[in-house]
Amino acid sequence: MAEETLDAESKAPLTRSSSELTHLADLYRQMFLIRRLEEEAARAYSTGKIGGFLHLYIGQEAVGVGAIAALKKDDYVITTYRDHGIAIAKGMSSRALMAELYGKVTGCSKGLGGSMHMFDKDHHMLGGYGIVGGHIPLAAGVAFASKYRNDGRVTLCFFGEGAVSIGGFHEGLSLAALWKLPIVFICENNEYSMGTPLSRSMSVEDVSMKALGYGIDRDRFFCEDVLEVERRIGEAVLRARETSMPTLVEVRTYRFRGHSMSDPAKYRTQAELDEHKGRDPVHRARADLKTRGFVEARVAELEASVEAEVADAVKFAEESAEPEAALLAETTYDGPFAS
Repeated sequence: MAEETLDAESKAPLTRSSSELTHLADLYRQMFLIRRLEEEAARAYSTGKIGGFLHLYIGQEAVGVGAIAALKKDDYVITTYRDHGIAIAKGMSSRALMAELYGKVTGCSKGLGGSMHMFDKDHHMLGGYGIVGGHIPLAAGVAFASKYRNDGRVTLCFFGEGAVSIGGFHEGLSLAALWKLPIVFICENNEYSMGTPLSRSMSVEDVSMKALGYGIDRDRFFCEDVLEVERRIGEAVLRARETSMPTLVEVRTYRFRGHSMSDPAKYRTQAELDEHKGRDPVHRARADLKTRGFVEARVAELEASVEAEVADAVKFAEESAEPEAALLAETTYDGPFAS
């Protein structure tokens, strides 16, 4: 007989299996929310409402959502400039995200960070970074601080396969291994770096093998199931929390859009793209929900709530004010110049 707990809202008995179903539904909602926010961001960018760079997470949602599901709320996350989905998974509001993309003062960084620099102190989202691989040593520093304070927190550091040939990658792993830091390095290998296939950019395709040079644990798998991501990253998170040892995990994934909005992605065939879309983890999670008994009406209700949230975020961003010039002084200078 399934173990029973109590559903906080209905006060009705909730079996362990139905609790797992509720968890999957929550993960699916997060992935679907990220997908829809990214699609609306692309639409706004194409009409000139969002400026600068825009790197979308479409196709990779299961990596960020699954990995962050394995964390505690006060654990830290640092990632690259493809950071919108990671920020949402870590708890940032849709309004704060979209307003930041629009460059509005109501954004998470008052409109001054933009697409590549999502930061949310309250949710321990310590930023997207625009320099390839430059954030990896910073993540090691965050993990060092946790170990120094003995606060029990774990740091997740996301990066793409293009960063593993950068000096910062090796510096970060070397220090994490030497100092035995509570960190999980996650390589989101989307197979093309900016636009160069693996066969032309890496002598050894298995990124996780680089862990061997530093004597740390490694894992490698293909991302097709968000629950599998949660489980596999969860093992590395547990290792970091209980033994203060780092892990390098390579998650093979695939982005459905170009590197950025300025990239038409002509370097891959439509057949290849269609093949990967056929294994879309977002669609798989939706199908798994229905297979496990989450009826179509409940799925539709969940998706409708996401659509309403996305529409609200876009409206909020469009109606929010631009940052005033006075904000530049206080966010640029410290001391008497700030006033």
